[in-house]
Amino acid sequence: QIQLVESGGGLVQAGGSLRLSCAASGRTFSTSAMGWFRQAPGKEREFVATIMWSGGSKSHSDSVKGRFTISRDNFKNTLYLHMNSLKPEDTAVYYCAAAIQGGFLPNRVTQYTYWGQGTQVTVSS
Repeated sequence: QIQLVESGGGLVQAGGSLRLSCAASGRTFSTSAMGWFRQAPGKEREFVATIMWSGGSKSHSDSVKGRFTISRDNFKNTLYLHMNSLKPEDTAVYYCAAAIQGGFLPNRVTQYTYWGQGTQVTVSS
C-alpha cells in the first residue's frame, strides 16, 4: 500500500510559480508510476502529468505542457509538480496518485489505485 500526502498549494497571482509535493509512505513508491490530476469546481478530475517509476519517462497534458514539470525523488519518496506561468484556469484542487505498476505512463483516473487528499491551488488574475 501507499499513503500519499500533498502539500505546497496556495494562492498565487497569474504568471507566478508554485511547487507541489507529494510525500509517499509505503515500500512500493519507487516501483510505481505516479501522476498528478486536478479538479475544478463542477468539473471532472483531469489528467495533468505522469511519470514512470524510474523518472526516465514522463508525459504532460497539452494544457500544461511547457509550463508544468513532473519529477520524482525515489530516495525521498516524494513526487513533485513544478508549476510556472500559472493562469487563472489552473485553479483547482490538485491530487497526486499512484498506480500499482511502474512501467507505463497512465493518464486516466481509473489507472490509479492510491490517491492523496488534494491541495488547493488558486491563481488570481
